[in-house]
Amino acid sequence: MYFLFIFGSVEKRIKYQQAFLKFVPACFADLLADLLLESGVHFKIVKGRKTKWGDFRPRNVKGKPQITVNGDLNPYAFLITTLHEFAHLHTFQQLGLRAAPHGAEWKRNFHTLISRIIDHPELPLPLRDALNKSFSALKASSCTDIQLSRVLASYDLTNPEEVPLEKLPKNTKFALNNRTFLKGNKRRTRFECMELSSKRIYLVHLMAKVQYINDGE
Repeated sequence: MYFLFIFGSVEKRIKYQQAFLKFVPACFADLLADLLLESGVHFKIVKGRKTKWGDFRPRNVKGKPQITVNGDLNPYAFLITTLHEFAHLHTFQQLGLRAAPHGAEWKRNFHTLISRIIDHPELPLPLRDALNKSFSALKASSCTDIQLSRVLASYDLTNPEEVPLEKLPKNTKFALNNRTFLKGNKRRTRFECMELSSKRIYLVHLMAKVQYINDGE
């Protein structure tokens, strides 16, 4: 019976490893496979979402903890986001719903997980430096640490039709999610942007990839 349990675990680990090889550098697939095997969490890779890279829910519809990560992230963004969400899971397992979403316990757990990759020789030096700087004043997510966001974005596949919103001048028109906006004033990590059809103001992250609209064309 014990042999069957071990054999089943090995099979699962190989399955998870092969799945993660499609989304992260090969040298980190083992780590994610082990985390998933140890946790028993329901892990889903989902379509890209503009508002978040991943999330953690203490209970899904089946009453089980769930992690989701966007499948369109570049390999390093997928890796860091996955570790971010596992830190949420570990915090929930330790303290339940009493823990603050990004409080001291979560920061410790995230730091512990990042420590398992930070000195890996295949982790790019710019990303290692950004992670080390991030830990000196850890933010709630990789998307709110602007320097880390910029470094992670540098590994995206280049789309010549898209640029980060922060690169566009104020009062420039741009397209996002099939809607047209006018860029306005900056608020910390986001810009006030007016949707031209409704005249409503939306806050758009400064690293959001948008399509520049040239009225002169």
